[in-house]
Amino acid sequence: MHRRLFLRGLGGAAVAAPFLSSLFDRKAKGQAVTKPRQLIVMFTHYGCITTKWFPVKSHGALVASDLAYSLAPLQPYVSKVLIPRGIRAMNEWTGNNRGPGQGLGQGNDIHLNETASFFTLQPVTPNTNDPYSFDTATKFNAVPIGSSLDHVVAQQVSPKGTPLFMRVGNRNDGAQSAISYLKDAGLAIDAGARIYPGMGQVTQVFSELTGLFGTGATTPATYAAIRGKKVSDLVKDSLADFKRQDMSADDRRRVEAWESLVNDAGTVVTDMCNQDLATRLGATSDNVNMPISNITNMVTPTLDGADLYSVMAVLAAACNYNRVIFLKYPPNYVYSGIGVNADSDNLSHRLDNAGLTGTCYPDAINLTRKIDTWYATKFAKLVGMLDDIKNGDGSTLLDSSAAVWFQDSSDGCARNLNNLPIVQAGSCAGYFKTGWTINVDPANPGDPNLTQGNSELQCGPGGTGMVDALSKATGTDPKLANGPINKYFYNLMNAMGVKGDANGYPKAGGSGEVTRFGYSDLTTDFCGGYGAVADATIHDPGEYTALKA
Repeated sequence: MHRRLFLRGLGGAAVAAPFLSSLFDRKAKGQAVTKPRQLIVMFTHYGCITTKWFPVKSHGALVASDLAYSLAPLQPYVSKVLIPRGIRAMNEWTGNNRGPGQGLGQGNDIHLNETASFFTLQPVTPNTNDPYSFDTATKFNAVPIGSSLDHVVAQQVSPKGTPLFMRVGNRNDGAQSAISYLKDAGLAIDAGARIYPGMGQVTQVFSELTGLFGTGATTPATYAAIRGKKVSDLVKDSLADFKRQDMSADDRRRVEAWESLVNDAGTVVTDMCNQDLATRLGATSDNVNMPISNITNMVTPTLDGADLYSVMAVLAAACNYNRVIFLKYPPNYVYSGIGVNADSDNLSHRLDNAGLTGTCYPDAINLTRKIDTWYATKFAKLVGMLDDIKNGDGSTLLDSSAAVWFQDSSDGCARNLNNLPIVQAGSCAGYFKTGWTINVDPANPGDPNLTQGNSELQCGPGGTGMVDALSKATGTDPKLANGPINKYFYNLMNAMGVKGDANGYPKAGGSGEVTRFGYSDLTTDFCGGYGAVADATIHDPGEYTALKA
């Protein structure tokens, strides 16, 4: 969005593009210029009540009634929903993990392992094999040894090479709750990455997008483009000089075709990116600057504080400000605005504290379900706004996007990472199959009867009894639903146009598809930390073809 970067890129294109026959041929054949693809992620902590989240059907075409209970807010968009089933995240904490091969992941911390490794798929350092250690370095300050998915994708497809990462509610993250990490160049392979804070205030993003506040204001030239001025007008003097050069008639036709093409491409963005859209979404200075003491307090009758972050995400996508957008909801939150007066972490344990055993918190399951449903309404709001904006080719912004709601674990009490609750909306310009739930569990792919987990096994009817999270009984049998999340990440990267090197790992300048990402695709390879398991690797490269259209 900054003029200097914009002109540098466009100026280079002005020189090179006329001689690229593919551009001329594309224009000559009348092929439409489509909206760039977007990856928009919503991330929440502490899993869910899986028995009321997953559809009963685990494989097959979806109808609205399949999205019951927690996912009911998504019923209007069922034809554009994809629910990948049978997937496991890596580096799962287990209470008996006292060394390599004795558990499902590192012994550092129940929160740190799952969040820090979720999008990096890397071990954390420094390591401990004592799952009950309270050593500050390992329990509270360990970090992964690689960059997270948002950065890996953005480095190849986003204008600035960085993602738009927003912390909903403006809560700061430490190692126990951070998900976005950037590994600085030149560091040793086993050295830690650093937490990427992103933006916490809606006004920060609003300023970047509209130029109404702060020092990051949009320049007049860029704002003119946003408001509908021809893209080529921003370099018209340079372009005029270029046209005056002695060239063949064929080359001159190519110049004219390129000018028309680049203006068409700009129109895809500028037609939708204007003040009218911002106002319709609710991105107004009155809304953005209204004090919000609780992200569940209402700002307007239809828009709450959390939705304002989603508004910024949608506006950024519509304006092609960034193609990789992450919305992270806060940890340890008291959602009093929806009538839940217990800390969300404690409540996921079914307790009034962060322990692993004890007496059930009154009505813990129903209160947790209330949070699950509220999250679903936030995701549905995001999806609805994306689906309400038309691209230049008649599709919607949702159709050209992959909007995905990830949770750091499956059942919040067991904290298990197999049988993850994941829901995607949007086909990313036709890359993904939608209107389906698709079971990719390697043990029984395509099974329509994969378990929903056992979330109501403890503290069930009546909300009384004892909790034993160490037993992991409320989770899913560890022999089931272990399709590595790595493969779904390959899907997302390939859908976005990320390229891989000769071995399939994402690499800027690569020429092939991404078939590998992360330290390993077996959670047991994480036991003991980096290098503790000799044959840690990607054992099953390649994406989930069943998820593709």
